[in-house]
Formats: sequence, structure tokens, C-alpha cells
Amino acid sequence: MTDTTPAGGAPSGNRNIMIVLSYLWLLALVPLLVEKDDKEAQWHAKHGIVLMLAEMILYVGVGVVQYMLGALLGCLIGVLFMPIYIGVLVVHILCIVKGVGGQRFIIPGVSQYADRL
Repeated sequence: MTDTTPAGGAPSGNRNIMIVLSYLWLLALVPLLVEKDDKEAQWHAKHGIVLMLAEMILYVGVGVVQYMLGALLGCLIGVLFMPIYIGVLVVHILCIVKGVGGQRFIIPGVSQYADRL
């Protein structure tokens, strides 16, 4: 995971707010739909949506495993995956901090897919 400086676009007056919204799950649709001219806000919104979809796949996968293992082992799996859940929160915070600072937090796989959108 590395960071790069953004290419730019026409910056809006509320770019920082839009970047924060980009990493708050469904609120990423706000900058995607509102800030059509701001390329940086668009990139962060697309990145946030792809990140959200990847997390949803992770959560569904963990839920299926928990269901298949039953109540006792399912709870154990939930506790074992707690560091992953905390890691997801840390990634969101890093993306927000880097984005507000004018940089991009590149996540292998997620960022490349978001660039294609």
C-alpha cells in the first residue's frame, strides 16, 4: 500500500468533505453524483465504493463460515476476525487522512479496479 499525489481536476470548495464522505460506505454516492467536475473527488468516491464492495464480500464470507461452523465455533471465528475488522477501520481512516492531505492511499487490487471505473 503506497500513496501517490493526485493528478487533479477542478477542485471544489468542499473537496475535503466529499473525500471524507467517499469512505463512509453508501455516502460515497454523494461525491460521485454531486462532484462531477472534480476528478479527485470522483477518484476517491469510486475508490470508496470499490472498497465498500470488497468489505461486503469479506463480511458475507465470514458470516457464511460462522453459520456453517455453528454457534460456538462461529463465535470463535468472529473473535478471530476482529483484527481484520479493526484493519478495515484503519484503512478507512488512512484513506480519509491521505485524501484530505491531497494524496491517495493505494490498496493493491482495490485501487486498480477503481481506476477502471
